[in-house]
Amino acid sequence: MTDRASQIAAFLARHGLEGAKREPLAGDASARRYERLTTPDGGTLILVDTPAPAEDLVPFIAIGATLDRLGFSVPAILAAEVEAGLALQEDFGDGTLTRLLNAGEEPRPLYELATDVLIELHRRFPVEEAPRLNLPLYDAALFTQQVALFADVYMPAATGKPLSDKARSDFDAAWAAVVPEACAGPQSLLLRDYHVDNVMRLPRPGLRAAGLIDYQSAGLGPVAYDLVSLLEDARRDLPTGLEGVLLDRYRAAFPDRDWDAFRRSYTVLGAIRHTRIVAIFVRLALQRRRGYLLHLPRVWRLLEGQLAKPELAPVADWFARHLPPGTRAELVVPEPD
Repeated sequence: MTDRASQIAAFLARHGLEGAKREPLAGDASARRYERLTTPDGGTLILVDTPAPAEDLVPFIAIGATLDRLGFSVPAILAAEVEAGLALQEDFGDGTLTRLLNAGEEPRPLYELATDVLIELHRRFPVEEAPRLNLPLYDAALFTQQVALFADVYMPAATGKPLSDKARSDFDAAWAAVVPEACAGPQSLLLRDYHVDNVMRLPRPGLRAAGLIDYQSAGLGPVAYDLVSLLEDARRDLPTGLEGVLLDRYRAAFPDRDWDAFRRSYTVLGAIRHTRIVAIFVRLALQRRRGYLLHLPRVWRLLEGQLAKPELAPVADWFARHLPPGTRAELVVPEPD
């Protein structure tokens, strides 16, 4: 038995679960692992195994408590040993919106539920609580830093060599020209990875029917980010016209906001997210997790849709010069040695 396996076994024993049946669950792009535990009485729990140092367990617990207090469904934490990176949490089951959509459920009600969560989150979250929660600030500097992953990972993979100093400097300058305005509007809790794979449907009334399961990287940031994450999903296409319907639903909830400014923010933040995800999927492929490459054409299509808009002219010009259309989604990532 490895040291980590022994550590987990001891953790479970301390909480009376040494006899629980353990079933690994599908993970995500992070290093976290999840197992479903079935106890002798037939109940189930989720074991969260986060590699140390488990810095994301602390915000996960704190942000979860705030979301619960605000009226949203999050898994209850039943036990945690933060330094060991281990926790036991409530089992929300398998009903992610992704699985429900794949099973043939009507998309619109599911997406409306997920959109309504953001509407109420943006109404209810007290921005003044951000310092108490030690939330990172998703501002222009952080977004510009994060999108640089494309220059560092994707471009060397695509061209076989690192960007020149000039090209890299121009990349940073292009984004710096468009990001600040996108971050200038209203702020709220930004969940960061909000999409149908991270929302579950629960047998609960109202907004509590939406179970939120991934928010350890949440911060304070512009309200458009999570909406574009949901509606321009890297992993699946929405039915034609549904994005506009849901944008109108969000808009109707905030009639006094500057909608033109919101749409500009939505455009720029969507481009940031898509650009970073392209790089993340390629990095995962280089780490032998090649399944993510199936989504590259979709993400490029979404990104190019945003780059065609005037708000992103400086960034679109950089892409046209350094990665012209026709040389993008066709990237072939070699198998690792």
